[in-house]
Amino acid sequence: MTSAATGLLGSYAPGDTWLHRLPAGVKFGGLFVAGLVVTICQGYVGAVALLVAAVAVLASSRARPGPLLRSLRGLLVVAVLLGAWHTWQSGWPQAVEVVADLLSLVLLATALTVTTPVDELIDVLTRLVRPLRRFGVNPERVALAFSLALRAIPSTIALAEETRDAARARGLERDPRARVVPLVLRTVAHARDTGEALHARGVAD
Repeated sequence: MTSAATGLLGSYAPGDTWLHRLPAGVKFGGLFVAGLVVTICQGYVGAVALLVAAVAVLASSRARPGPLLRSLRGLLVVAVLLGAWHTWQSGWPQAVEVVADLLSLVLLATALTVTTPVDELIDVLTRLVRPLRRFGVNPERVALAFSLALRAIPSTIALAEETRDAARARGLERDPRARVVPLVLRTVAHARDTGEALHARGVAD
C-alpha cells in the first residue's frame, strides 16, 4: 500500500500515545458525542472550536503529517467546493460552519482508526449492535460490513494512486478517461474478488 494511503481512515498505526491506550469503546463514544455536538450546536464559532480540538486530538496521535496531509488532499478539495457553494447560497458563516463540521468529524474518525486496531473497533461495534438482535439484526453481519467498508477506504485510495501513476507514466495524466475508467474497473474487480473470497469461506451466503 502506498504511503499516502496509510494515513487515512482504516489504517492503524501502532504507538504508545494516550489515544492508543484509551479503550476503543471510549473513543467510539467520543466520536459519537462529537457527531451529536455537530448536529445539535449551531454557529460557526462552535464549529471552529471543535475543529481546533479535532486537530489537537489528531496531532496527539502522532500520525505522520506528510502521508496524512497527502491522503486528505481530496477531502480538502471537497471542503473548498462545499464552502464555495454555501458561501454563495447562505453566506460565509454557514460555509465556515459546514466545512468545519465536516473536517472535524473526518479528523476525529481518522484519529480513532489510526490509534485503534480494526479488530477492537469491530468488537465494540458488535457489542453495541447485539441488543438489536431481537429485532432481526445480525451483529456479526453488521460488524463484517463495517470491517469491509473500513478496509475498503485505504484499498481504494491505493488503487486510485496506482491508476494515477500508470496514467502519468503513459503521459495521460490530464485525460480523465485514463484515470477514471481503470479505477472503476479495478475497484469493481477488487469488490468482486472480495465477495468471491467471502463466499468461498461460507461467509454471508
